[in-house]
Amino acid sequence: MTKLKPWLSLAGIGVFAVLLLAVAPAVLTDHWLGNLGKYCCWAMAAVGIGLAWGRGGMLVMGQGVFFALGAYAMAMHLTLETAGDGVPGFMVLYDPLAPLPAFWEPFRSTVFTLLAIVLLPVVVAGILGYALFKRRVKGAYFAILTQALAVALATLISSTIRETGGDTGLSDFKYFFGFVLQDPANRNMVYLITAGLLVVCLVVVWQLYRSRFGELLVATRDAEERVRFLGYDPANIKLAAFVGAALMASIGGAMFVPIVGIITPAEIGAAASILMIAGVAFGGRASLFGPALGAMAVGWGQSSLGSTWPDGWTYIIGLLFIVVILFLPKGLSSLPARFTAARRRPAPEPAPAPATDARQLEEATS
Repeated sequence: MTKLKPWLSLAGIGVFAVLLLAVAPAVLTDHWLGNLGKYCCWAMAAVGIGLAWGRGGMLVMGQGVFFALGAYAMAMHLTLETAGDGVPGFMVLYDPLAPLPAFWEPFRSTVFTLLAIVLLPVVVAGILGYALFKRRVKGAYFAILTQALAVALATLISSTIRETGGDTGLSDFKYFFGFVLQDPANRNMVYLITAGLLVVCLVVVWQLYRSRFGELLVATRDAEERVRFLGYDPANIKLAAFVGAALMASIGGAMFVPIVGIITPAEIGAAASILMIAGVAFGGRASLFGPALGAMAVGWGQSSLGSTWPDGWTYIIGLLFIVVILFLPKGLSSLPARFTAARRRPAPEPAPAPATDARQLEEATS
C-alpha cells in the first residue's frame, strides 16, 4: 500500500477542522449540531482505539471504562454546580438528611475536576496496562479482560443508586463551568470545544504515527519478539498507546455530558464499548481518519435509525459490520487505495498464437 505524504494527512485534518468548526455551525440546526457534538465525543474515543488496536494490535473492548471516568467526573462537577451549596436532588430523594459523600466533595473544584478527567484514566490505564503487558497478556485474553472491566464498572454504578444515581444516571445539568447550558450560544460554545478537541486528538495521533514511536508500535504489533530482540520492551510501547487511548476516551466522555445532558451505565457498558469497536472497524482501524469517521457514521445510524426502528437498528449496524469485515478487512478507508490499485493494474497481455504444424502450413501453400 502506498504511503500518503505527511502534508496530505495534515491538509486533510485542516479540511476536517474547517467542516466541523466553521461549516457545521453555519448550516446545521441546534438539534443536529448537538448530535454532531455527540458523534465527536465517540470519535475521540475511536481515535484512541485506532491508536491502540489499529497500530498496536491491542483489541481494547473496554474503553467504556475510561469513557465513564471522564463522563462521571464531569457529571459530578456539573451536578454540584447545579445544586450550589446543597446536596444533589437525587440524593435528597433517598435520604433528605444524608450528607454529601466524601468522594463527591473535591469535585466542587473546577481545577480538581479537570485534573481528574486527565489524570484518573492515565493512572488506571497505567496500572492495568502494566499488570497485563508485563505478564504478556494479549489477544483474546486481553480483549475479554478489558470488556469484563466495562461490565463490572457498569454493574457497580447501577448498584450504587444513592451515590451515582444508579441506572437513571446523572442529569438535569444547568451550568457548564458558570455558563448557562440552556443558552444556545453557550451550547454552541460547548460544541466548538468538543470539535476542537477532536481535531487536537487527530493532530496528536498524526504526529505519533509518523514518529519513531509509531514505527515501534507497528513493529510491536507485527513482530513483538523481534522488537524485544532489538533491545526494546514491547510492554512499555503498548502501555504508552493504551494510556493514550484511555486519555482520549476520558476526554470524549467528559464532553459527552454537557452535550447530551445525561450519563447512565448504558453509555459505558459492554454494548457501548462494542459499538465503539464496530465504528473503528467500519471506518478502518489502521488509518488516521477511518476510526473517527466510522464512529461518527455509527453514531448517526444510532440517532437516525434508532428513532424510527429502535429494536432493529442494531441489526443493520451488525450486518454492515459483518460485510465490512468479510469484504473490506481494512474498513471503508481502504476503498480509495483499492480503487487506485485496480486502475493502475496493467491489462493482461494477449496469449501467443499456437504454433502451426509444418505439414499443415505446407499443404496450405501448395
